[in-house]
Amino acid sequence: MISDDKIVERKLLIKRAFALTEIFEIGKELGLHYFSQFVSGWETDADAAALEIAQAVSDTQLQEIFKKHETREWAVFRGKHYTFENGILNLHGSLEKIGTAIAETAKKYGKDSLYVLKAMVQTGGGFGLKEYTEARKQKIEPYPILSKLEQLKVVVPTYKGEEYHEWKILEETLPFIRSELGLPSAEYKPITAAVTGSTPTAAEEKVDYLEDERRRIEAMEEELNNYLNDLVKNRLIQTIKFGKTFSASYLADYLQNLFGQVLYFDGFLSILQQYAIADIEIVNPQGRTGMRTGWSFALFGEPGTGKSFSTRDLILGVPDGKIKAHGVPGRNRYCGGITPARFIRIGQAYTGRTFNFIVPEFNDWFRYSGMVDVLKIAMERGEIKHELHREIIGPYRFNSYFSVNYNTQVMGKGYAVTIGDPNFNAIEDRMICRLHRLTKERFVEIAKSQMRLALGEVSVDKGAQQIRDHVTLTYAIETGHPLVRGRFPPKPVMITPQLYEAISKAREAILKRIPGSMKFSARLESNMVKFACAASLLSYFNSDMDYIPVSEDAIERAVKLYVEEASVRSREEFQPEEVIAEIFSLT
Repeated sequence: MISDDKIVERKLLIKRAFALTEIFEIGKELGLHYFSQFVSGWETDADAAALEIAQAVSDTQLQEIFKKHETREWAVFRGKHYTFENGILNLHGSLEKIGTAIAETAKKYGKDSLYVLKAMVQTGGGFGLKEYTEARKQKIEPYPILSKLEQLKVVVPTYKGEEYHEWKILEETLPFIRSELGLPSAEYKPITAAVTGSTPTAAEEKVDYLEDERRRIEAMEEELNNYLNDLVKNRLIQTIKFGKTFSASYLADYLQNLFGQVLYFDGFLSILQQYAIADIEIVNPQGRTGMRTGWSFALFGEPGTGKSFSTRDLILGVPDGKIKAHGVPGRNRYCGGITPARFIRIGQAYTGRTFNFIVPEFNDWFRYSGMVDVLKIAMERGEIKHELHREIIGPYRFNSYFSVNYNTQVMGKGYAVTIGDPNFNAIEDRMICRLHRLTKERFVEIAKSQMRLALGEVSVDKGAQQIRDHVTLTYAIETGHPLVRGRFPPKPVMITPQLYEAISKAREAILKRIPGSMKFSARLESNMVKFACAASLLSYFNSDMDYIPVSEDAIERAVKLYVEEASVRSREEFQPEEVIAEIFSLT
């Protein structure tokens, strides 16, 4: 009979080592109660799911599971019965070795080593800036002690810069270490954080942002799994049927009926970006292009023009409001109130993942020096390494995208950026942008839309559900989610010469109207290709082909957006309506 403490340790080990999707796969393979069918709601109780696996398997089976299934790269486990390091599960515990290591460190560093360990235990297991400061007041240099404890596998590093490090005691070893130090058992406290900016506040020192973000990611994974599980079980046939008639034109008509001709396009862009973040391959008839569908998105202009509504409310929904969520559940990280230093730090948790970061007040991030270079790299999905005065963050590769809002001074022609950094145009150049000008027409449309929503004249429940189901199912298929893997094939988007011919015509018409130097780069055209491919993803279920062709409708919309954005970025040196009329009179 397996002991209760061993089952509890197995449960913790399984949760640590595997993402929720892998736990789901393991449970299905074992034919267990939670996983034998698509049971709505199981994902909300990860403890129960992991516990059922822990109770059902032998040690030999557990080892086979760890060999077969993908484990988290960062996962380390050192318990009484099991040890997991470097991707290998050992059926022997680590506590005896940890006890020996504590004694060895105490022999070398004396009472100082016990001070360091007690300081970690009293904070719930972490050693960060606050603990370092307190140790220095006691004339103790903690880093050599912690380095020795790390070498002997008593503690694990949670962050390492060139000048600043932090460590933590693993949850499963903390009670043992308390006992070794002769301390009474107690509830854990939050793990202390490292430096998150120039000087951390008292509140910041009490939170380990990186660990907190990993838990947030797990919760977002759970949200996606829960929604998709419910969709597959209850609405799959309806979603496929809806998808056979869905298109970019259908989406545009839906939004125009809700919000009018003036306001609809911002929401249209925002929802299309939700398809784009599946980040699938773009190909041509000859093969690969090296491009993928993902792109970042910005709404800028005067305050009060509905920017936040399109990038935040329409995607995430408004609790107790009239607007339901239209975005992919669990794939949009809302960044309201996050400082840029915190963003750079938590970005490490998203390595190898593709999410969308919604930033409602982008202006605020540029009050901090050096953000342009970091965000340029982030938007190019490159390797981020950032130096603060106490630490160096990274390097790590950022694979996600942005939806942002920022205010600008809108003039009679064009606009002036209110962000002080003169290199900010390099950020704009890497996004699809949309200018908001508070015209009388726009003001009236916003007022009418608000009134219709307040009076209940607009209902988005059914439409929002259908669109959210479609974008979620398409996202899951294209990213190979376990719940739909094998049922539907991932398809690349195929571009043809017609798309480039249309963009070339637009380019020629634009260039002859710009007398001076260019105020935008060729990235604008690249983003228009990605936009057209994202718009074509709406037609995934429209044919049985093994690829998704770029539709004529998507090409036309991409060309119009190209002309409009080129006009705005050129400070309106030409009227987009004239160029659009010329282009489409030639086709």
